[in-house]
Amino acid sequence: MSLSGRFFAATYDRMLAGTEKAGLHARRESLLSHAAGRVLEIGAGTGANLQHYGDGVSELVLTEPEEPMARRLERKAAASGRNATVVRAPAEALPFPDDSFDVAVCTLVLCTVDDPERALAEIDRVLKPGGRLLFMEHVRAEDPGLARWQDRFAPLWRRVGHGCMCNRATADTIRARFATVEMEDGALPKAPPIVRPLKQGRATAS
Repeated sequence: MSLSGRFFAATYDRMLAGTEKAGLHARRESLLSHAAGRVLEIGAGTGANLQHYGDGVSELVLTEPEEPMARRLERKAAASGRNATVVRAPAEALPFPDDSFDVAVCTLVLCTVDDPERALAEIDRVLKPGGRLLFMEHVRAEDPGLARWQDRFAPLWRRVGHGCMCNRATADTIRARFATVEMEDGALPKAPPIVRPLKQGRATAS
């Protein structure tokens, strides 16, 4: 349990407070209105999505590999009164059988996983046929000028953002994994330009 990990977990909610108020909160609510049945959230962090799950969710499983985050997540889940299970597991090695979940959720997660292709393969594996991945991720900019700035700042931002890769082409990785993808453009409000380009949508498991 690194000092940087404890510090990041302790300050994460405060760092995102302005962004949440400026529109991220509403984006989460819109995205998660589509969650129903048995739901798996990948990299649930400190539990920012908990309040947005509706009554259609019959079971909620939250994975989080970082111990400082997982402890905060457990406290927030208990305080919410929601019946949620916290599992300490990385996205690349989900400890669940094939075809286990109706919906998987990842929000601002795929920028930090070690292997996004493997993580998405695992998500695809544990989703039932026809199950959906609901995602909201900041991505590599389509504007070449901004993308170059993302490349320049990526090493520094990775240290500041506790492993976050601001120039990761996550949209392409999702499209490569899932045959059916609905994706819309957006912007992460009140965020530095290098992490502002956003993609939100749904992908369907085969």
